[in-house]
Amino acid sequence: MTRNKPITIFLFLSLSLSLSFLPLMQPKLISNYYQKTCPRFPEIVRKITSEKQHNSPTTAAATLRLLFHDCMVGGCDASILITSNSYNKAERDHAVNTPLSGDGFDVISRAKNVLELECPGIVSCADVLVSAVQELVAVSGGPTIPVQFGRKDSLESKSSNPENQFPLPNMTMSEVIQIFARKGFSIQEMVALVGGHTIGMSHCNQFVNRIFKFSKTSETDPAYNPEYAAGLRKLCENYTKDPSMAAFNDVITPVKFDNMYYKNLQRGLGLLATDTAMFMDSRTKPFVQKYGADEAKFFEDFSSAMVKLTALEVKTGNAGEVRSRCDSFNTLFG
Repeated sequence: MTRNKPITIFLFLSLSLSLSFLPLMQPKLISNYYQKTCPRFPEIVRKITSEKQHNSPTTAAATLRLLFHDCMVGGCDASILITSNSYNKAERDHAVNTPLSGDGFDVISRAKNVLELECPGIVSCADVLVSAVQELVAVSGGPTIPVQFGRKDSLESKSSNPENQFPLPNMTMSEVIQIFARKGFSIQEMVALVGGHTIGMSHCNQFVNRIFKFSKTSETDPAYNPEYAAGLRKLCENYTKDPSMAAFNDVITPVKFDNMYYKNLQRGLGLLATDTAMFMDSRTKPFVQKYGADEAKFFEDFSSAMVKLTALEVKTGNAGEVRSRCDSFNTLFG
């Protein structure tokens, strides 16, 4: 018995060391996470979002963009919802986030307030945001995205975190592809995700260089449909006096979630330079054409890419919390 003791200890230590070096498993999200703890969660989110969308038809686009801006920085953890205070300048105050519409923040706040009355301290703001987008995309005519739940809210939100995390209108397609690749998305997944531009708006300052003094030989970008360019020039002629001026990303069906965005790119109706580049670039053009011709395929691939996006860097346990309010941490110095 005595001779076997060192062998037993050695085996125990070997097993312990082996387990300590195993990679951390990605927390598993499930569709019915709140079935027992907050069974009316989907019903409440559906009611709040449908009412908000009915009264403010730009809510779907605003909330979809809000989710994208949240997930691209540290995963879908509601860090974008935190407001700055005297102790911390938050993520939403980075320049890339300041154009985000108040409709998105408002609908999440409304849903969270009702959920706190129904089942206090149970549903995370991160899951409210994901659920709201699921409902709003569907009610706008898009697919029902099979998202799952179980996220915790972040314990950090810094204005410096979004730096270099987003595609910008003046980037090359190679730069845009690289940003998505760093998050694990293929080129096809990227093109599908960008299809979210089928709803929503962009401010004039994001494309004004394409409609005023574009080059020495052309006042507007020749890639634009001429009538479309003329309309944009008229819309944005006073953008310096009114920075809120904006144009629909999809000029044909601006509040309907469909595949019109991809059709528009092939007609010279891509609003942003990166939109037009996506149709011109040989790496992305085939997918633009595929989705423009097949809405069902676009819906399928968009849903798949959204499930992947909403599962990025999920926080559980001590890595996060369930906030009482979506715009502030539970502790003052979070």
